[in-house]
Amino acid sequence: MSDAPAGGLPRAVVARVDFGGCVLRAADGSLFAASVAGRLRGPRKSLGNAVVVGDRVGYEPGRSDGREAPAVVAEVDPRRNAFSRRAPGRDVREQVVAANVDQVIVVTALAEPEFSAGLVDRVLVQSARAGIPARLVVNKLDLGDERGAGAILADYRSAGIEGHALSAKRGVGLEPLHAALRGRRSLFVGHSGVGKSSLLNALEPDFALLAGEVNARTGKGRHTTTAAVLLHPEPGVEMIDTPGMRAFGLWGIEPDTLAQWFVEFAPHLSGCRFADCSHVSEPGCALRAAVQSGAVTRRRFDSFLKLREELRDEAPAFNPRKARSGR
Repeated sequence: MSDAPAGGLPRAVVARVDFGGCVLRAADGSLFAASVAGRLRGPRKSLGNAVVVGDRVGYEPGRSDGREAPAVVAEVDPRRNAFSRRAPGRDVREQVVAANVDQVIVVTALAEPEFSAGLVDRVLVQSARAGIPARLVVNKLDLGDERGAGAILADYRSAGIEGHALSAKRGVGLEPLHAALRGRRSLFVGHSGVGKSSLLNALEPDFALLAGEVNARTGKGRHTTTAAVLLHPEPGVEMIDTPGMRAFGLWGIEPDTLAQWFVEFAPHLSGCRFADCSHVSEPGCALRAAVQSGAVTRRRFDSFLKLREELRDEAPAFNPRKARSGR
């Protein structure tokens, strides 16, 4: 990646966004603070989704002529993908979590808190819609039965989702995941309390130190805001940490389109007798037949039905025509 293409602005990658400013990482690995040009902001001068972690941007360098001035982000290169969610709160709008991601890693726990398919399948569905590969991590192997972790991973492996059972606390099972990070930009997502921070620090002992350096560049305290942060702890490895989530709202997915984003369902959906099959009680439902035969796991099918009901409950409040992208 060239830092200063001929005839154009120098380029950098967004490592963190805080309120109206951001931290950029240049091609040589150096970090520096930058503001964002007003023309890239929304009507209320909010930054919204105009610039997010992972974006490659063109910037006007700051000056040092006795009056220090930060660099200014003036251009944002087209994104090859974007991982979004419905923004928390009552206002219905998109929140782009990160851009230009190679894989999404969903971190869960075997115990404390007990594994729940809810957030996992929401993230996997959103990843599928964005066209981003995903993998599953089951942490805290030291607190539960390894056979339970194996059963969970087997269910998801049959859906085409690779996974890892490990204990960040004891340093068990880390190397296969570490190997999967090499050559990729990985976005880590998980519930609060599943040990995501411990995992990142176990994978990269300097992770917390590097995160502190990025946070310091914003001029904010480390805990004054919640934001994603992109770190480059070793050659070929980029990791995006995100705040622990209590809930994960889907974006751009409606109840009637949900099934297509459960990727292992796809070969069976066209086989249903009725085009508008709800997959609940209609005769000739190919999806239910796939569950009966074991081609689709009961865990994933039940999760799909539950998630679809949740989306239907949310539907009156979510009108895509009125929703805002947040740009």
